[in-house]
Amino acid sequence: MHGSAFEPIMIPDEIWDREESREILKSRDIAGLFKLAVKYSGASQVRISTATGISQGRISELSRGLRQITELEVYERIATGLGLPDHARMLLGLAPTDTTVSAGHQADAHQEQADELTARLNAAAVVDSTTVMILTTDTNNLRLLDRKVGAVAIADKMRAQISQVTRAHRHAIRPGIRAQLAHVLAETESLAGWQAIHSGALNDAWNHYEQAKAAAREADDPALLAYVSGEQAYVLMELGRPAEGTELLQYIHATYRERIPARLRTWMSAAEAEGAAILGDETTCRRALDQAAALLPDGDADPDMPYLSINTHHLARWRGSCLVRFGDPGTVEDLRSALAGMDGTYNRAESGVRCDLGHALLAAGDPEAAQPHIQRAQELATITGSRRQRRRVEELVRAVTRSLR
Repeated sequence: MHGSAFEPIMIPDEIWDREESREILKSRDIAGLFKLAVKYSGASQVRISTATGISQGRISELSRGLRQITELEVYERIATGLGLPDHARMLLGLAPTDTTVSAGHQADAHQEQADELTARLNAAAVVDSTTVMILTTDTNNLRLLDRKVGAVAIADKMRAQISQVTRAHRHAIRPGIRAQLAHVLAETESLAGWQAIHSGALNDAWNHYEQAKAAAREADDPALLAYVSGEQAYVLMELGRPAEGTELLQYIHATYRERIPARLRTWMSAAEAEGAAILGDETTCRRALDQAAALLPDGDADPDMPYLSINTHHLARWRGSCLVRFGDPGTVEDLRSALAGMDGTYNRAESGVRCDLGHALLAAGDPEAAQPHIQRAQELATITGSRRQRRRVEELVRAVTRSLR
């Protein structure tokens, strides 16, 4: 039924006239499009990959809603590969291939677009400050869930939240409400970016942060813009480009230094220290850590920055994570202090602390003491679905195995 991987995909024209198909096209639901291709032409993922020139792995991710498309050229390849007729292409937001398409058909399509835009503007008009507060609460709740159970467990909720906030923001007209929605969108996209870093989807992470920065600029919030820009530097570090990531962090900190709260400056300094540690620059690392400690205000968080939690325990974790790279004997106590301050809601972060503590104990010549922390770090990395932490744990396990031979 599936045929050769090189056979063209033939979907009956009448399928595109069905209301379900029209909705899939208008909402640019690529997973839905692929389902239509499978259902009505028997196309396999290999066949779709060949027809569109998109790797099978990415086709699989798009089919499961795990990846988003941002480039018009990719939509063009999908439309061409699936053999979409011109009226279906136009619903997808693409130009028809036949430039002689009837003026009447174009007029109908244009009127349909006008009607659709009117409906979306009317729907967005009902969004008020109360609605924005609800959306903000939803993002905050997703942030709390992410810390505890990780991105995989809440992936569907995250996609739905981004879609809902984006739709409301894109069609909001009142400047005040639009700015509030931009703020929520920046926080939500930033959270999605951090989740993508931990899942290893670095291109997706970069794109999420680009969306977050654009929204933060529209919200006119320097602190939020500095934060999401700083988090984007971690994409560079994960790509093995720590020098560029550290340079970006230093630039952001210098640019926004006078316009951001002390708690965020603490975070920026600690992030700079991490970049310096990765680069092996102990002097810069220690100087940045000392600056972070000097800037840290009392309390655990600021109400106007729910996306940022950093206190003495968090800073001890950061200090330990940085200085373990230099064999600092005080690292063990820093990390134990950080672990003692964990309240059970930061499972992914706890995995990182235990991994660092395992490294510190191994460096201190006590691999047996390191093993319980490694085991727990592995369990927490599995619970939260963090490929980033699992990779670190696997490296540590190999190091302990070597030391015990």
